[in-house]
Amino acid sequence: MHYSRRRFVELSLTGLPAVAAFAAGVGPRGPASAAVRLGVQTYSFRDMLGTPEDMTDKMIAAMHELGLSECEVFEPTLQPPILSADAPWRMTGGKPTQASLLGRPPTGAPTAAELADREAVRQWRLGAGLEQVGAAAEKFKRAGIRVFAFNFLLKDWCTDEEVHRGFQMTQALGANVMTASTTLTMAKRTVPFVKKYRVFLGLHGHSNLADPNQFATPDSFIQGMAMSPYYRVNLDIGHFSAAGFDSVAFIRAHHHRITNLHIKDRKKNDGPNVPFGEGDTPIKQVLRLLKTQGYPIPAYVEYEYAGNGTSTQELAKCLEYVKAALA
Repeated sequence: MHYSRRRFVELSLTGLPAVAAFAAGVGPRGPASAAVRLGVQTYSFRDMLGTPEDMTDKMIAAMHELGLSECEVFEPTLQPPILSADAPWRMTGGKPTQASLLGRPPTGAPTAAELADREAVRQWRLGAGLEQVGAAAEKFKRAGIRVFAFNFLLKDWCTDEEVHRGFQMTQALGANVMTASTTLTMAKRTVPFVKKYRVFLGLHGHSNLADPNQFATPDSFIQGMAMSPYYRVNLDIGHFSAAGFDSVAFIRAHHHRITNLHIKDRKKNDGPNVPFGEGDTPIKQVLRLLKTQGYPIPAYVEYEYAGNGTSTQELAKCLEYVKAALA
């Protein structure tokens, strides 16, 4: 469904129940709200997927150690680890892959092995997945950790049944925001689903400027938001900066349509992820903007560079940098 500019504004102002709930959930707007909400994207804990014990328990322990009480949950961190054993973003020998370092999801036709992996994920989603996600949700709740958003792998190859299940998993986690690294075509296809479930979809981008179907440019995000009043932007300031765009200006212009930020540091000109403070991403400027303007946008740290320690150790360094910027 296409919304005219006038109709889009009308829907935004009429106070759809979910819209009102979203505004209530993220807190007051305006300079009076000086505290910046910090959390973590659980993608950061992907090194734990190859270690023993329950993944949710390990993530909760790490968040408690880091003093964090909210997160955005990356779907594979709730799946059986075997399902992502060959994923391009999985760490190898404790180190990130080139695809992860450069923020470049694979392109091109899938191999037979990749098709088999997709089918295995599909069977989990439509089988035991929802129950297992619900069990994880109970653990987060008992631990006092808020799941703000569910980062579902919303890909063009997903069946309608999988898309339904993604929104059901989001609700099972107690969240009303799904985030997704997806495409414009898939975002258009997903419009009826967000309307049905009244769940917000935070569109996440990378730095792929060669493919016009990818979310990367300001215009691509604006196109996405125009598709539905339930659509928002999950802005990754590292990828946005690496693609050559101004995160501060975009946040100023669209802060009311941003679900949450991914805080990471990348070099410009599509350069790699690097430790905080060593890249070209305006982390300090973005955090100070949130603080001075009182924008109620959660800032979630995402560890994606090649660190020397465990994810918990590296996240502690990231958070030290973030807190110093906010001091």
